[in-house]
Amino acid sequence: MASMAANENLPPTVIRQLAKELKNLDDSPPEGIKVIVNDDDFATIFADIEGPAGTPYENGIFRMKLILSRDFPQSPPKGFFTTKIFHPNIATSGEICVNTLKKDWNPSLGLRHVLLVVRCLLIEPFPESALNEQAGKLLLENYEEYARHARLYTSIHALRPKNKSKSGAISESMTALNKGQPHTVLAPISTSTGTKAFGPNSQDRNAAPSAVSGGAPAAPRKDGPLAVKVPVDKKKMDARKKSLKRL
Repeated sequence: MASMAANENLPPTVIRQLAKELKNLDDSPPEGIKVIVNDDDFATIFADIEGPAGTPYENGIFRMKLILSRDFPQSPPKGFFTTKIFHPNIATSGEICVNTLKKDWNPSLGLRHVLLVVRCLLIEPFPESALNEQAGKLLLENYEEYARHARLYTSIHALRPKNKSKSGAISESMTALNKGQPHTVLAPISTSTGTKAFGPNSQDRNAAPSAVSGGAPAAPRKDGPLAVKVPVDKKKMDARKKSLKRL
């Protein structure tokens, strides 16, 4: 109900225009920007922005939102970062300060232009109009320290998740489970069926025994699969003995 009310606050002509823009952004997203479309609420638009390469925000994903008022596009949207970021033109509350959303606003500007301007802020900040005074001062006086702070915020709050392969994840889990556990080798299991017996670390017991370092070759185990005795029918053996005696 709240989402429907949000759309009702915008004029039908604006809703139609926004629907076209959002579809265009979804079909052909700007580089490094992914718009999250909610057809029930055009008054609040979310987007994920990739940190540009070569900046302290590289490898980060930053979520922002644009809030549209009822008289949009006559008045500019308000922009906020919901992901914490250390930047001169973004307040600690997340508010974005950029001229495009203030004195330079033009009703003909579209959402694509606004999003591109916001991403450009991550490439070229404007410390002269800083909302975060600490970030603005560091940028002007000590860029390396500013960049260190920005990278730290990025690594804590905006680091892009790494995709692990399934086999790698399984291997890592098994390593964690086996850590600190003694390495147990299971001895071959004797069986009356004459089949090979295997443990987790066993090899084919029919193979030649390997030599022990510094000593003689190890003797084969008597209780291994090769030493398995197959039961013989006693009556048949007695009959064979009688036949041999007759000969």
